[in-house]
Amino acid sequence: MATSEIYLHDKILNKTILWMIPHWVHPNAVTLLRLILIPFVVYVNYIGMYRIGMPLFLFAAFTDAVDGSLARTRGQITNFGKLFDPLADKLLIGSMIVLFMFRYLDHRLAYAVLSVELLFIILATARRVAGHVGQANLWGKLKMLFQCIAVCLILLGLAGGDLIYFAAASWIFGAAIVLAIVSLFFHGI
Repeated sequence: MATSEIYLHDKILNKTILWMIPHWVHPNAVTLLRLILIPFVVYVNYIGMYRIGMPLFLFAAFTDAVDGSLARTRGQITNFGKLFDPLADKLLIGSMIVLFMFRYLDHRLAYAVLSVELLFIILATARRVAGHVGQANLWGKLKMLFQCIAVCLILLGLAGGDLIYFAAASWIFGAAIVLAIVSLFFHGI
């Protein structure tokens, strides 16, 4: 099993939440749960049930922190997890971008976010074919956090009808693009 640096958030999650998760629950199972949840998250939000959709989205997004921290703190890092964890994140965020950004935000921003995510997928695939499976770095984790916050702001705007949330989401998505570019450079492009 591979080892990895344990981050501050891993230590915090380990003390507060991870200890409650039985050891038979493997991080890859949490990643698979996120993949299974994506269609439900999209559907509930698509039909406009935002008060259910936002907690469901937050839960699905939180499984990203849980599976990564579980893998690092329990020494259960696998090539499957290195490949499918970021893919699940991109599918979750990408589906929400397609669902909301093209409807409520500037299309250029939506294309920029999707392009960066697609670039991540292409580069990860190329690196995988070349025999190297990388791990997320701090910049990529921050990018995901910013994207989740932006999606939540859109959901808050939709649930409450306040357009200021859309403006804030646009700025946060812009910051996420910058973090994504920094992350790409740390992956060696």
